[in-house]
Amino acid sequence: MRHKSFLYTPLLLALMAAGCANMHGLAPEGKLFESTSLASEKSLSGVRLSEAAWPAADWWHSLGDPQLDAVIGEALKGNPDLAVADARLREASAQALGADAARMPQVGFKAALPGAQIPESVLPALGGNYLTFKQLAFSFSYTFDLWGGQRAAWESAVGAQHAAEVDAQAARLTLSADVARAYSQLAYAFEANDVARNDLDRAKRLLALTQQRVSAGIDSQAQLRQAEATEASAEQKLAQSEHAIDSSRTMLSVLLGKGPDRGLEITRPVPLKPLDLALPEALPANLVGRRPDLIAARWRVESSRRGIDAAKTQFYPNINLTAMAGTLAQHTADVLELGNRFALVTPAISLPIFDGGRLRSNLASKDATYDLAVAQYNKILVGALNEVSEQVSQLQSLVTQEAAQQRALKAAREAWDLATLRYRNGVGSYLEVLSVQQALLAADLQLATLHTQQVDASIQLVRALGGGYRDPNAASAAPAKTASTN
Repeated sequence: MRHKSFLYTPLLLALMAAGCANMHGLAPEGKLFESTSLASEKSLSGVRLSEAAWPAADWWHSLGDPQLDAVIGEALKGNPDLAVADARLREASAQALGADAARMPQVGFKAALPGAQIPESVLPALGGNYLTFKQLAFSFSYTFDLWGGQRAAWESAVGAQHAAEVDAQAARLTLSADVARAYSQLAYAFEANDVARNDLDRAKRLLALTQQRVSAGIDSQAQLRQAEATEASAEQKLAQSEHAIDSSRTMLSVLLGKGPDRGLEITRPVPLKPLDLALPEALPANLVGRRPDLIAARWRVESSRRGIDAAKTQFYPNINLTAMAGTLAQHTADVLELGNRFALVTPAISLPIFDGGRLRSNLASKDATYDLAVAQYNKILVGALNEVSEQVSQLQSLVTQEAAQQRALKAAREAWDLATLRYRNGVGSYLEVLSVQQALLAADLQLATLHTQQVDASIQLVRALGGGYRDPNAASAAPAKTASTN
């Protein structure tokens, strides 16, 4: 017997070694970008830096419209997209609780009434009768987390939960920015409507003047018909601008999660103020902790890394313990008799030896999930820095463009006054007036467009900077790092 035991022990050890070595050659490939490795100093040079330049959590108040404040507050309470994000958060929280529960012992109580008909050939004394037994039993089971796999699975679920929490905040930032941008478009639609009304008024006055000149025999019917066409075109543009107001209100209704009648209640916005152009100090490094989508991506990297750790432990042997104790009797009155007690203890060790590649496939999948999370993190980081740079560049350009357009509009108005005066006095031609009118219309619209673009770019810069978000789990978050090789 000792000789056989001596032979079995090395065989068992060899099998254990074979099972544990089965993950050889599998490793993740993703490498996280460091924020400091992405150069941005030249692109962001010339911009005022201030530690106070991070947006406030209620950054939209700086746009200067109380109605917008109320609209964003309403959107943050009733938008369906937020309900989706909140539901995903609850799902992730439940999964984290489930992963934590899997680490705990399980204790249960069972009352049963098993019955069986035993063949006479097995037990002649009892055979042929249907016998029932009364059973009362407590059960206990526990799996020893020898290699930390259950803890790693729980930490992976917690990481996914944190990512879902931040996703919910990212959804709120996106929604508030979308509402502010749609509101800015509504303000532009009203400005464009003013421009269209002014243009129609000019067209009517020009038509009246042309009718006087035709009656006086100065102009022909051709100029009159052209003036009538200009007035009709101005009416069409006015109708188009009024439709743009309705469309902007409808878009706001959608963002509010309400019917189209809600949009009709939104009055004309006050002139919005573009947000101050300034950037926080040490932007690339601090941006990692300020943008919700970037923080969520970092949590997913950490969750995936712990998922790899959990998958590795499945290659190792594990020990679990199952126990049951209670009483078993044929008659109800005998159930509590001490002589009917029974107990069962089952310690067990498990070791994967051959599973057809299931464990390797699972680990390879976890490696790929980690690589995907790293790639998405890197993509968001690169996109975030470039988005900030793009919005800063656009805002700088728009400030210069608006100043130039102010001068162009002033010149166009003076040219209109002069051209109509010349036409009224019979010196200038109708075509001259018409050309100046079109130039004035274009200048008016362009100035309104540039102002709206400034507001929009400043909103997008706020979103690019994270919208005032701070990660409440930053202090407890494990630093995202590249997973170790297997």
